[in-house]
Amino acid sequence: MSTLLGTALDQYVDTWRKWDVVLFATIAEHGYDGDPGQPHDPGLPAFFPGLPLLMRLIHRAVPDWTAAGMLISLAAGAVAMVALARLAEAEGASGWMAVLALLLFPTVVFLTAGYSESIFLAFAIPAWLAARHGRWPQAAMLAAGASCMRITGLFLALALIVEFCVRRESPRRAGWLALPFVPLAVYSAYHYSRSGDWLAWKHAQEAGWGRNFAWPWRAWQTSWREAMGTGDFSVGFRMEIVGAVVAVCVLVWLLVLRRWSEAVYVGTQVAALLTSTYYLSIPRSLLLYFPLWVLIAKVATRKAWMMALYALILGPLMLLHTALFLDGDWAG
Repeated sequence: MSTLLGTALDQYVDTWRKWDVVLFATIAEHGYDGDPGQPHDPGLPAFFPGLPLLMRLIHRAVPDWTAAGMLISLAAGAVAMVALARLAEAEGASGWMAVLALLLFPTVVFLTAGYSESIFLAFAIPAWLAARHGRWPQAAMLAAGASCMRITGLFLALALIVEFCVRRESPRRAGWLALPFVPLAVYSAYHYSRSGDWLAWKHAQEAGWGRNFAWPWRAWQTSWREAMGTGDFSVGFRMEIVGAVVAVCVLVWLLVLRRWSEAVYVGTQVAALLTSTYYLSIPRSLLLYFPLWVLIAKVATRKAWMMALYALILGPLMLLHTALFLDGDWAG
């Protein structure tokens, strides 16, 4: 019985061993030089070290690297959901509706797989909540944790500066705002010591995925051409275009509401993603737009039928997207 259970568990975990899950596991096990038994992957430095370091820690108790990443994502996801609910409630919205809005989003599968979105949100949302309550040392330390996970931590740090200014906090407390930039500086210095390249994480994007700066209209044209084609990734590019439209709409929504700090957080991400050679991982990046889930909850709190409609439309898409990911298709 135990053998059968172990085999079933191994098979289940194996279904989650897809795409970036493998890359995070490779970094956790072998470091940024990669598996010595495999061809060198120049894209590995694009992934920040926070999640791989946590995976190495969990691996002491969980032998399977994929399982270790999943456990981190699940635990971090629980923390993020509690923080999101509290953030929504602090703005007079239903906390459970904010959580439900996120959990029904089509790309939510990445909060379960061994990706960095979940652990990023587990730091970023509490950081924002702390800033809203004027607890800047706590906000800065949490934001620094988020910066260990993804380059998105840089955008969070910039948004915190704007929030600090909007709230007209005492300049004597401004020093804390430098803390979230430290992990990026340390990570850059680490790669400089390895390769002499301060921007190794950026150049890895170029080497691994061919992503360079492109004017927004060029990025749109390239993505549209791929989406209208018949290649293996045409459906994925259609999802990317929809994600880009949604991202721009969220930014406009925040600007109309004059939520300046949140607009900076979302807008910097939109600018980075829409000026790449082609659109990549935009639907997945929407998971990180925690202001969006709060805004949806505020609308649904006043009009409950909106959440029912949201669930009817996005719920099936979420199930379909999850099935695509588990089947090995590119899904963000």
